[in-house]
Parts: sequence; C-alpha cells; structure tokens
Amino acid sequence: MDNVTHMSRVRLHAETAPEAPSRPEYYSEPVADESFGVVEKPLSRWERLTRIGALRKLFLLVLLALIWEGYARWLDNPLIFPTFLATMGALFDGIVSGGLLQMSWTSLRVLLVGYGVGILLASLLTVLAITTRIGTDILETMTAMFNPLPAIALLPLALIWFGLGEASLVFVLVHSVLWAVALNTHSGFLSVSPTLKMVGRNYGLRGLRYVFAILIPAAFASILSGLKIGWAFAWRTLIAAELVFGVSSGSGGLGWFIYQNKNMLEIPSVFAGLFMVILIGLLVENVVFSTLERVTVRRWGMQNS
Repeated sequence: MDNVTHMSRVRLHAETAPEAPSRPEYYSEPVADESFGVVEKPLSRWERLTRIGALRKLFLLVLLALIWEGYARWLDNPLIFPTFLATMGALFDGIVSGGLLQMSWTSLRVLLVGYGVGILLASLLTVLAITTRIGTDILETMTAMFNPLPAIALLPLALIWFGLGEASLVFVLVHSVLWAVALNTHSGFLSVSPTLKMVGRNYGLRGLRYVFAILIPAAFASILSGLKIGWAFAWRTLIAAELVFGVSSGSGGLGWFIYQNKNMLEIPSVFAGLFMVILIGLLVENVVFSTLERVTVRRWGMQNS
C-alpha cells in the first residue's frame, strides 16, 4: 500500500512540475585551419642541437679552452701559466710515451682498492645501524668523530703504521670514502616511506632480505649520491697523498708525475698531469655514474632527467 501511495505522489509531482525550457540550437560556421595559431611545428636545427646535453657541455669546454689559451698568451710566462696548446702537447707526449698512462693506471688501481674497501665497510656499518639500536649509536658517534677529520691528516700515522707503500694510501682512501657513503646511505634508509617499510614487514622480510629487497632500492638515489661524493673525496685524497710522499711500491701515480715535473720546472707537463686528473674525473662522472643513474633511479622514476 505504501509503495502505491509513493508512486502516485511521484506521478502527481511529474505532472504538475513546470516544463523545462528548450535550448535554442546554435550553429557554428567552420573555421579555416589558417586562422589558428601555430600549435606544433618542427624544431629548427639549432633548437635540436641545444637539446643535446653532451654538445652543450662540449661547447663549455671549448669556451674554457679558448679563455685559457687567450689568458696564457696575454700573460706570456710559460713558467707560471702555459698555453692550452702547450699543455695538450705535453699531454700527448706523455700518452704516446706511455709514462702518463702507466702512472694514471697506478693511481686508479690503488683508488679502486681503497674505494671498494670503503664501500664494503660503509655497507656493513649502515646495515648494522638500520637493524639494531646499538648500531645506530655506533654510526652516529663514529661519523661525528671521524667525518670532520681530513683524510690527508691521517697520512703521517698511516706511514708509521703501514710504511711507505700502497697500504698507507688505501688506509687514507678508506677513511675518505667510508663516512660519506655511510652517512648518505643511512640518511636514505631513514627517508624510506613508512608504508613501504610496513609492506616489507607484512611480507615477512627481516634482516638482510628486508634491507636488500626494500631499503636499498627505495634509498638508491641517496646511496648513489654517497657513492659520487665518496669517489670525489677518494680521488682528490689520493692525488694529495701521492704529492706528499710520492712513490708507492716502486711506481708513482699521477700525483708523483705532477710533483716530479714541478721539480724539473716542466710546467706544461704539470698542467698535463692536472688535466689528466680532470679527464678521469669527467669520464667517471659522465660515463660510469651517469650510466648507473640512468639504468636505476631514472628508469625507476625516482629522479627526473
């Protein structure tokens, strides 16, 4: 009975409701395509070239080389500041003779050992810190103590403890890498989303499985930044250490090459050694780390290009 009454009221309301006004028709004349503005047009050759990052960087390098050459010619004192062409000549001679390449490889070999050991120790320290409370206290205390300490300041102690050889260099390299990588990695772990952490816990992940499956992928942008900083610290620490005590196990590195040529007043060769240091740094940054960044954090959508 109630349903019949309700339907009657609805029908009565529909009959008594005012009729909706009709909408007048509107006719639009077609507009010619020429009247529109430019929606899309092909890029000019100059615009396509300026979008290539490698060309922009190459242009900056060429500009710096021209400034270098112009200033050196204006100064006209090769013992203070050789020209860019003289430096390139010394660099070419060093590469052709093989001496510069051999010394570069000596430095890189020692660097890779110290860098690898530093990353390994930083990984162990960070995993301990993220999984235990006492590990966090150890990491925070040790980084506060040793991170401000310049690695090169430990070189005299390293010479006493390990002697004049590669072990001393590796020791100071580990110190320069360890704290930068550990701090950035731990900071990245702490910034991982709590929701993502709970998902890992709900899947039953614990210990190393939890670290490798959840924390490392989520914090890899911070880890990669730490690896870059650790590389830069280690590279300049190594060159400085080689400048201080030179020969390592009978063979000198790039720092020793620079020091030797400075004593012989071969200033173009000194600049060539410095230029090789810069070239290796550019190669590692723009090939190794850029490739690693492209196949990880950019591919995962964690970082914009």
